[in-house]
Amino acid sequence: MSPDTTASAAPLAKTDAPVSSRTAERARAARRRRAVVLAARAAVLVFVLGVWEWFSRAGIIDPFNFSMPSKIWDQIQQWALHGTPQGSLLEQIWYTLYEALLGWVVGVVAGVVLGIALGRVRFLADVMGPYIKVLNALPRIVLAPIFLIWFGLGPASKVASAVVLVFFPVFFNAFQGAREVDRHLIDNARILGARDRQVTFQVVIPAATSWIFTSLHVSFGFALIGAIVGEYIGATKGIGLLVSASQGTFNSAGVYAAMVILAVVALLAEALLTFLENKLFRWKPAATEAR
Repeated sequence: MSPDTTASAAPLAKTDAPVSSRTAERARAARRRRAVVLAARAAVLVFVLGVWEWFSRAGIIDPFNFSMPSKIWDQIQQWALHGTPQGSLLEQIWYTLYEALLGWVVGVVAGVVLGIALGRVRFLADVMGPYIKVLNALPRIVLAPIFLIWFGLGPASKVASAVVLVFFPVFFNAFQGAREVDRHLIDNARILGARDRQVTFQVVIPAATSWIFTSLHVSFGFALIGAIVGEYIGATKGIGLLVSASQGTFNSAGVYAAMVILAVVALLAEALLTFLENKLFRWKPAATEAR
């Protein structure tokens, strides 16, 4: 190696060292921040549960109406070890999850297809727009009794309730995503000879994917709500039936226990969706954290 090459490489090595050091320091700071956030979340949860338990035992709040965390935990343990009046706890969870998942899939597919179609075809959007707005303005929860009359106590009525709750947020996000595609991308694709179908599948849908995934996080929660409301009104199994049965026997611990189980299911589903989104969108730059 010539002296000139050695002289030019030395400053480069000196420049790279501080950069790698700063990167490592940022990674350590991010890990420390995550640890602090998790510890703060745990502290808030422990504080709230502790105050709730103390208020109930001290008689500040009525334990018959508000129950207490220890009784809720005992109720969950009893259901897990000895089952519920409707069967095992896992069977109730799976029944509700099955209804919510099926309704979510149907609602997402319908919302994406119609959202992209109306976003791409302006004439279709002008014709169907008023009807979509009217249907969106309806209080969709009140459709659950109608679905119960139509489809009976089986899972079909709960799936229908989940579908109508999931469809609209997914539809509007897909519609807006299709409308927000950069016109230069579409024009360039057409210049290269792409047809309408190719533009839709190779340009519009990939560009709208981030909009669609944003709606998936909210829509799965809506699917659970639809399934729970349908089960609460009338069902043979499910977490919603546990809520209804506990309410009918004035078992407030059972109501809260069912809510805790539902919250855990929703959090696990949210974590799975976030994991899949991070895998699919690894190319996106990480969001800048607020200091």
